[in-house]
Amino acid sequence: MPETRIRPMEFGDIDRIMEIERLCFATPWSREAMESELSNAAARYLVLLEDGQPCAYAGAWVVIDEGHVTNVAVHPATRRRGYGKAVLRALIALLRELGVTYMTLEVRVSNEAAIALYKGLGFKKAGVRKGYYEDNREDAHIMVNDRLERALRDLPPPPKKAGEAP
Repeated sequence: MPETRIRPMEFGDIDRIMEIERLCFATPWSREAMESELSNAAARYLVLLEDGQPCAYAGAWVVIDEGHVTNVAVHPATRRRGYGKAVLRALIALLRELGVTYMTLEVRVSNEAAIALYKGLGFKKAGVRKGYYEDNREDAHIMVNDRLERALRDLPPPPKKAGEAP
């Protein structure tokens, strides 16, 4: 079983993060945009490492008591291991510690896997942004979570590291 851990994203992670971006998104962020995010005082990014290698990440902007999820991505080779849920759950916990009480995000209406992930973490559909995605003008669901404490309490604990006691 691979060893996993979650930590704040670092500049040294960007090469691998850019690879994940290209594999996961029709319009990936540029290296400059990602580097700028790591210098942005309002942004928080976490990376999930598998055997020391970044394979998933999530980020959000924090404005007063609101968090807006900017990105969640899992390398295709490591999907279906619960990494998306783990890194997003860790992000929710971090933002909660920072005083965030309300979170928002946009997700493609066709992205059923992501919608299921977000619903499982307490997000609810709150509206639609018509033609939101530039690559194909696809609509986005606006999803919100205003019960972060409950969402964290109701979730099972994150996966343990290999060799860690139960």
